[in-house]
Amino acid sequence: MPTPNPRHPNFPIPGGNELRAKGWRQEALLRLLENVLSVGEDPDNLVVYAALGKAARNWAAHDAIVNALKTMDEDQTLIIQSGKPIGLLKTHARAPLVIMANCNIVGQWAKAENFYDLEKKGLIAWGGLTAGAWQYIGSQGVIQGTYEIFMRIAENRFDGDLRGRFILTAGLGGMGGAQPLAGRMANAAILVVDVDPERARKRQEVGYLEHVAPDLDTALAMIDEAIKARRPTSIGLVGNAAEIYPEIARRGITPDIVTDQTSAHDLVYGYVPKGYSLEEVRRLRKENPAELMAASRASIVDHVNAMLEFQRRGAEVFDNGNLIRTQARDGGVANAFDIKIFTEAYLRPLFARAIGPFRWMALSGDPEDIRKIDELVLKMFAGNNIVTNWIGLARQYVPFEGLPARIAWLGHGERTQLALAVNELVANGTLSGPVAFSRDHLDAGAMAHPNIMTERMKDGSDAIADWPLLDAMLLTASMADLVAIHSGGGGYAGYMTSAGVTTIADGTPEGAERLRHVQTNDTSLGVMRYADAGYDESFDEIEKKDIPHIDLR
Repeated sequence: MPTPNPRHPNFPIPGGNELRAKGWRQEALLRLLENVLSVGEDPDNLVVYAALGKAARNWAAHDAIVNALKTMDEDQTLIIQSGKPIGLLKTHARAPLVIMANCNIVGQWAKAENFYDLEKKGLIAWGGLTAGAWQYIGSQGVIQGTYEIFMRIAENRFDGDLRGRFILTAGLGGMGGAQPLAGRMANAAILVVDVDPERARKRQEVGYLEHVAPDLDTALAMIDEAIKARRPTSIGLVGNAAEIYPEIARRGITPDIVTDQTSAHDLVYGYVPKGYSLEEVRRLRKENPAELMAASRASIVDHVNAMLEFQRRGAEVFDNGNLIRTQARDGGVANAFDIKIFTEAYLRPLFARAIGPFRWMALSGDPEDIRKIDELVLKMFAGNNIVTNWIGLARQYVPFEGLPARIAWLGHGERTQLALAVNELVANGTLSGPVAFSRDHLDAGAMAHPNIMTERMKDGSDAIADWPLLDAMLLTASMADLVAIHSGGGGYAGYMTSAGVTTIADGTPEGAERLRHVQTNDTSLGVMRYADAGYDESFDEIEKKDIPHIDLR
């Protein structure tokens, strides 16, 4: 039975053993669609996160998708174009149940103004990364990545310890809301700024944020007290980062780490410029989006200049993937890219080995299923300190949102081993229902984004989008249950291409076959992508794990 959802009463959390579809594979995808809305920012408008990341194009499209999933046979494939179902075709029982493409715009037309025009006409929808592919698991899906970044910084600059260190950041939305908890888990004192008091309240309510300060003076005093006591804490402050960051700099305070996770990727529906109330911004979105874009870009200029000032003073400053540097450069900040991107700075050695954010969701809705898989992970990967440390922290700090789920950074071979072992637990009744396996689109072979994932690649292949397209085709050939190709980014157009995948552990031999091919081939391609770019870690992974790579060096 579904579980009541206090945050969004009209969108209960799915669960139970009763099937509404003709099989668990179809039912699983239906539940994942329901789940992203149950944990979404604005489910009444089908928005999952980041202002316009939608689970379906409109309610008519949503209802048609639901009906198709409930009635389709296992030898059919549902085709979805930017959140709108367009056909249910006869394929075969090993083909994907759903293939989708979201927000892919041709070359020179892939510009913000064209996207907004197409979106207003109802012709396109932005799927984000995991929103439109029904793979989002709430803020916990971002927490580990943020935590890993903080821990890599700790290793590189602070002798592995962030106790007594001050992190300054902004944004408490669907992505940024992970930051306060990740910072506290990393033992830092973290201050997170957001213009929306409701977001701060929600993050505090679910336990991601400890305190909300009434003003900047109080917030800084609380941070200072925590630093002196070397006590981890998270403080929220309602305000505009483009005003707060420069003011902190003016006071001569230099945080140890500075970043930002506001919705700077979208100058109209995301970022809120300084000097504008939320009500004014909502009005301008309809009446004068051009004014709002200009004001947002000007505000980002001040925002990023303050970040650059902190960097000049010695702070560790990085772009957390929201394109704030790109917007600042377009606004006239010539040296905006002196701020480094998190992927290249901290995570590339992991991605070169196809180690990335792997996730699983208990379709039964039973938290005990995730706890049992936790124990399995701790046993199977006892020598993997990143994974075992994370599972312990997640159990202690990370509440479930929507369907019980977990995420861990696993690589080639590890994902296959875990998925097959979980499928066996489903088969023998140890788990109370099937489990869905997915991953972030920000994965080794799955994304081309020259300002995030693939910035400054060793061979200069930053903008080549062949890899995620190859990944999607490979995943389809590998019998995944759902395969997605997404584009978007700044203004939702032209900045990146990615591939997403979901495969269901339903306890059957056929499920095991799908899981084996999908997980193995997905990570194989990821290692090959970085080997092709010349990364030594990838060649080491190929040799150690006997990945069938064709080496033309």
